[in-house]
This record gives sequence, C-alpha cells and structure tokens, in this order.
Amino acid sequence: MFTGLVAEMGDVVSLMKKGSGARLSLDAVEVSRNAKLGDSIAINGTCLTVVEIKGRTLAFDLSDETLRSSNLGELKARDRVNLESALRPDDRIGGHFVTGHIDGTGVIRSKTREGEVYKIIIKTEPWIAEYLVEKGSVAVDGISLTVVDVMRDGFSLVIIPHTAKLTTIGVKGLGDRVNVEVDILGKYVARYLKREKGEDLMQTLMKKGYA
Repeated sequence: MFTGLVAEMGDVVSLMKKGSGARLSLDAVEVSRNAKLGDSIAINGTCLTVVEIKGRTLAFDLSDETLRSSNLGELKARDRVNLESALRPDDRIGGHFVTGHIDGTGVIRSKTREGEVYKIIIKTEPWIAEYLVEKGSVAVDGISLTVVDVMRDGFSLVIIPHTAKLTTIGVKGLGDRVNVEVDILGKYVARYLKREKGEDLMQTLMKKGYA
C-alpha cells in the first residue's frame, strides 16, 4: 500500500528483456538507503519487488502483464521515474490510499501553463473515467492528485509548482503515456452496487433508491 506522495525521482540504468518479461534497474538515492530484498516499491505508481541491490542501484523483475498494462516497458536509460516505498504502519498518511496496481494508461492530450500552475488533460479509456469524480483522488504515474473535471474519455488536473518540480509530471509533454490508478474506494462502491452492463452509476443509484 502507498500514499501517492513521491519520495524522489530515480534514474533508469537499464531495461533488459528477460523471457516474456524484463528486468529494470534504477539508481535511487533516498529509496535505496533502507531498501531490502523483497521490499515493495512503487515505480511510476506500479508496485514492484526489489530483487537485487547494488549500492544505490535497485533491480526489479517486470512480468509481461506489467509491461502490457503500464508505461514501464517504454523506459530507457536516463529516463526519470517516480519512486515511493511502501507505507509502514507508523507512517503519517498523506495523499490517498494507492495500491500500486495500475488500472490502465492515459495519454496527455494537453498541457498549458496558467500563471504558476499547469493544467493538464489526460485522455483515458471511457471505463476508467467512469470511476472518477470531480474533486476526487486519482494516482497518475504514482502521484496522488485531485481530479478537476471528468470527461467521457478523460479528466483534467491542476499541477502546482511543487509537484511539477519534484515529480515527472513536470517534464511530461503532449502524447506521453502515464499510468493511471483510480481511487480504490470508487472500485469497491461500483462492485458493491453491481452495475449492469451499459448502465451508468447514476442510473444504478436511482434504481437502488439512493438518488
């Protein structure tokens, strides 16, 4: 479990094919200090297991499913990634609960500067947008962010200077692919309500007498 508060940006050392998967090696200053074999670390929001440690270099094995469902397979040497160690029981909880299980990816459709902030629109599959709510939480490349507007096939965000400086969202541009994890609470609510195929959330709520 994670919070979506990025600890640091790490640098990709290599991404090597390994069978149907791959091995990813990263240089990480802060996260590597207390890392142990078997630890869970979120890389661009994807929960991975440390399989090798050499000084500041951490290695992770990526399955074919991870390569297919996230943007990690596109990484190359010297790319920067967002890193966060798993939440400990005595940690302060900020951001929101993030599982590290990516729901899908989105593409940056627009990025404009408005004063001190950036406004970003991310295009996603419509089914991902269905789980989002205005002013709700979403994890983008592992960053806990607040949804501004929800569209049929995407959503918008406002990025403050602090977030732009300390995470990869500050250097991402048009057409870049990002990992998206919707708020787990929304998924549980949708599961509980057992929405019928082709029925939106409001229709389900009305049918069940909630609206």
